[in-house]
Amino acid sequence: MSDTNLVRFRAAVAGALAHLESRREEVNDLNVFPVADGDTGDNMALTLSAVLDELDRLLEGDERTIDEIGREEIVGSVARAALLGARGNSGVILSQLIRGAAEELVSRPGQLIDAPLIGAALSHAADRAYSSVREPAEGTMLTVAREMAHQIVTDVAHSSENPRLGSGTAPDEQDHLIAGALERAIEAGQESVRRSPELLAALRDAGVVDAGGYGLTIIFAGVVAALRGEDPPELDHHAPARITHPEHSSMTFRFCTNFAVTGSGLTASTFVGPLEALGDSVLVVGDETTLKVHLHTDEPERATALFDEVGEVSRLDVADMRAQVADRDGRLAHGGDGPNAAVPGAGAPGRCAAVAVASGEGLREMFGELGVHTVDGGPTLNPSTYDLLAAIHEVPAEEVVLLPNSANVIMAAEHAARLSDKQVMVAKTTSQQAGLAAAVALASDRSVEENGQAVEEALERIRTGAVAGAARDDAQGRFSAGDAVGFVEDEVRAWGDPRATLRSVLGELAAVDGDGAELLTVLAGEDAPLSGEEVENLLDGDVELELRYGGQSAYWWLVLAE
Repeated sequence: MSDTNLVRFRAAVAGALAHLESRREEVNDLNVFPVADGDTGDNMALTLSAVLDELDRLLEGDERTIDEIGREEIVGSVARAALLGARGNSGVILSQLIRGAAEELVSRPGQLIDAPLIGAALSHAADRAYSSVREPAEGTMLTVAREMAHQIVTDVAHSSENPRLGSGTAPDEQDHLIAGALERAIEAGQESVRRSPELLAALRDAGVVDAGGYGLTIIFAGVVAALRGEDPPELDHHAPARITHPEHSSMTFRFCTNFAVTGSGLTASTFVGPLEALGDSVLVVGDETTLKVHLHTDEPERATALFDEVGEVSRLDVADMRAQVADRDGRLAHGGDGPNAAVPGAGAPGRCAAVAVASGEGLREMFGELGVHTVDGGPTLNPSTYDLLAAIHEVPAEEVVLLPNSANVIMAAEHAARLSDKQVMVAKTTSQQAGLAAAVALASDRSVEENGQAVEEALERIRTGAVAGAARDDAQGRFSAGDAVGFVEDEVRAWGDPRATLRSVLGELAAVDGDGAELLTVLAGEDAPLSGEEVENLLDGDVELELRYGGQSAYWWLVLAE
């Protein structure tokens, strides 16, 4: 890699990211420390992806040299991109490794990148990463980074030849020599990863090696592949964590919370104590103008509020660690095919994903069949902003359509969309049956704007209805508590006996705008007082009726007319 060609530097980063992506789930499945949330591979990949995006921005289609752009600008912008793109402990620590290495490289203007300089850069990177963690643990990616650096420095010290490269060294020869040095470091890294259970009891008890350290060896193997134009060096494969050790799951705090703070005169150490009062796994890194914060807490809003008077909070990302643990355990229990593994919106990569608020086992299954990740809204469909943020984080896409499925959830959904660092569009779905119609219109390969338009068009073609048991006597005297109440859209249109009330709602919806509906879908709740056969016999005429079990508790039946 020539130290004057940013294009070739980008190729090395791209190679690292590509190789990490190819083994991302393998890294995720090892994750038990500091919490078994199964996202180490995801978090490291997001950090590298942010660096790659920033290099693309710097290049802007040109093959400018590093010196033409300016070394200080490159180091500052790449380090900041890594910091802002980082999620989780592993992502934040990787961002500090990147920053430390970049700082060392920029401090040697005019010096060709060679084994001595890489050894110094990796040593500085390890030092910075160690200093970013309040209580660094051995047996983690910190140890692996340090021992990889030590291997390069030792090789240089014992080399019988001058390892320094002169200005006349051909780029191909430079790439070859750097790849050789890194390959020796990878061997040391692999040995460090194998020893990690000896150093960390949580790993030993779970029967795994450290996920972050393993991810680091994968990253460097990808760099070697890019330098040589060949397949990456062979790496060990490691068995996933045993799922019979719940003590390694963080049941103390629920949300893995990450956000950035921009301002002036910021001091990371000032905020560590107050944040530790709200949770654990606290990391605060950055400089006087930009901080990245990570912690595990039950109160993300109180964590962000600590910075209200000192800077602007952005890039807020909240992940539900209990959901992550359940997903990982389910995937491992099914041999890698967890409950969401085949669901495009919940487990498969795509440009745009969807998240829906749902209540009822059957409804959650229906959304899942359509590739939509669900948030359990409970009987009253009332999730918090942070439940929605966690779900937005969970889906593997940077563009998300959010289906609130209740008028009462729209405000919380819009707030979650503003807080998220993803591009989120909130659809105006005010019922679960409308949410299903919207979900049918979605496609993962379209943009969020295109999906938003498709949802609007789908909602224009439907009407909704519902029947529920009255919770109290009607103030107007129309019905008493326990009677059936029928709605068309949000308007009460029928009441009394369940059979007659449902028949009235179905009849009105079957004649949508006088043109007639083609299909009526009826979703039975968990306490619906009529059998499926009785419901099917209520409707006369040519309208097709589809009856499914929704399992919702608040309504006996939900009805969708298309």
